[in-house]
Amino acid sequence: MHRFGPMSLILLAACSPQVMVDQVGRRAAESVVMPVMATSLPSGRAQAATTCIVQNATASEVQALARDVGVVAGTLTRSNIATIAARPETQACFAAAGVPMVG
Repeated sequence: MHRFGPMSLILLAACSPQVMVDQVGRRAAESVVMPVMATSLPSGRAQAATTCIVQNATASEVQALARDVGVVAGTLTRSNIATIAARPETQACFAAAGVPMVG
């Protein structure tokens, strides 16, 4: 029988189901936000803007964005993205990443 050390417990805690669900949801949200950002920003900056937006989205906003996976973002989704982009925290992230003002 193997004994699990403290490091094993830390690794297991990092893989909690809630964390996994959040990560999957944020990846799905990124796939929705990126094409919207790519319409007005070059590729590298669109990716940086996407990262900032998804990082600053609440859990419910991530869920709402992720619902549009596989379809073209509609008016409500674009409005949600603009709302998140306009937040001071998101604007600070844009500035740190060299992304021009979005929103």
